[in-house]
Parts: sequence; C-alpha cells; structure tokens
Amino acid sequence: MKKAYSDLDIHFSMDGISIHALNIIYEQFDRTIPLHSHGNSCYEIHYISAGFGTLTANDIAYPIKPNTLFVTGPHIEHAQTPDREEPMQEYCVYLKIKRSSLHRHVSPVVDMVTDTPFWFGQDHQGIHSIMKQLFLELEHRYTGYMNQVELLLSQLLICLVRNYEQAQNSSYHFAPHNLTDSNSIIIEESFLYEYQSLTLETLADRLKISPRQTQRLLQKYYGKTFQQKRTEARMSAASILLQDRQKSISSIADALGYSSAEHFSSAFRNYYQLSPREFRKKQSGF
Repeated sequence: MKKAYSDLDIHFSMDGISIHALNIIYEQFDRTIPLHSHGNSCYEIHYISAGFGTLTANDIAYPIKPNTLFVTGPHIEHAQTPDREEPMQEYCVYLKIKRSSLHRHVSPVVDMVTDTPFWFGQDHQGIHSIMKQLFLELEHRYTGYMNQVELLLSQLLICLVRNYEQAQNSSYHFAPHNLTDSNSIIIEESFLYEYQSLTLETLADRLKISPRQTQRLLQKYYGKTFQQKRTEARMSAASILLQDRQKSISSIADALGYSSAEHFSSAFRNYYQLSPREFRKKQSGF
C-alpha cells in the first residue's frame, strides 16, 4: 500500500522564503528503512497514523506508535524498523527550504523549522487531518487544488512548530492598521448602518476631527459631501425596501429617517428621476 507524489513541481513560500515539496508519500512499511540522512536544507516530516515500529536516530532508539510525529533534518542519520505484527503506516513530506542569503526578515515558523534538525514526539495539532486532506487534493485535483496544497503545506509547518513549542503564544503580531484604513472603516460602517440618523457632527466625533475636516476627508476618499453620501446610502436602502409591496411609502420614509412621506418622495425623485410608486411599479413589471 503506497501513494506517492514525487513528480510534481510544488513550490510555496512563507515570509518570502521559498519551500519546495520534493516528495509526498503515504505507505505501510513492510520492510526496514536502512540508515540514511538528508542533505543541506532538506527536512522530512513523518507522521504515523497507525501501527508500530522503531526509529533509530543518531544512535538512539525511539518507539513509534500511532500519532507519532518526527522530523529528520539535514545530516540526521536515521533508520526505521516496522513491527512485524502491526507495521506502521506513515505519511511523509520531504521539503527543501531555500533560504536566500539576502533574506534577513524574521520568519517565526521557518526559523523554528530550520533551527530544529530533529524532533520526536506525539502530535497535538491535528496533523493527521491535514495529511488526509493533502492526499485528497492531490488525488482528485479539483479546481483550486494547487492553491489548497500550498496552503495545507504551510499549515503543516505551522502545526509542526506548534508541536515543538507546545502551542506557546507568538511573540510576533499583526501591526495595527494605519489611520487612513481606520477612517475608511469608520466612515463606511457609519453610513452602512446608521444612514437613518447619522449626522456630520456624529461622524466627525468618531473620526476625532472637526466637521469641516470630515467634509474634506469625504471629498478626498469618495469625491462626495456628507449629504451626498448619506443620500446615497438612504436611496440604496429605499430601492430594496420598495421591493416589499407590503410596506407602505410612509413606513419606508419613517424607516429611512425622513420626517414625512412627501419629503422622502421628493428626495427619491431627485435621485432616481422616478417617484417611489413609479419605481415600485417598474420593478414589479406592471
């Protein structure tokens, strides 16, 4: 029983570091794998899904059982001997990490992998499900499977490092978004959810700037005044509400924050060149 993918050009990157998957294998061991080692920059990730055996690495014997995870990196001499009665079934991913001498950025995951040429233990991060999904993608090749394979291999490395560290909190975090992005979110969510009652002063207070500066900001971001943005939001909502023929024009005007149906109808006609009733009739087709 063996499935192997060794003829595919699978490249992915983490933090700008190129990683090449040279071999992806699932097999049941009915024979001993003799002592051998890997070259520079090469790492073999082994996951035992079932069965038993023994790993010998650097002259030390390690008992293998289901859910065992181990990694053999550059120049780690190792051999595997399966149990005769219940031979081990193993997923194996062979990676070559091509770190450029010009790459000086910190990569928490890749740095930990390359700093750990050998590791042996039990998996606590759900690597079995990642391996099964990886082989499912490679076997069926559904649309987007190449992207999915790259993502799964990245996830495999992340889970590997979390096993090394026993799920420690990361010392690296997302940078806070900049003021421009923050302002955009505040503006768009305000108009999206509060078009009925939003005022220029309220929006200015949220942005922590003056009303005049807020007007300038709206012109810069959207090329529109506050009133134009509010009207746009109200009219967009009106076009949806009018599709429900159970709602009266008066109730829609009230829901949109207009003081009267007449005021709403006038604003609607100015925006769409149709009255609310004409718009509703046109949308229904009669």
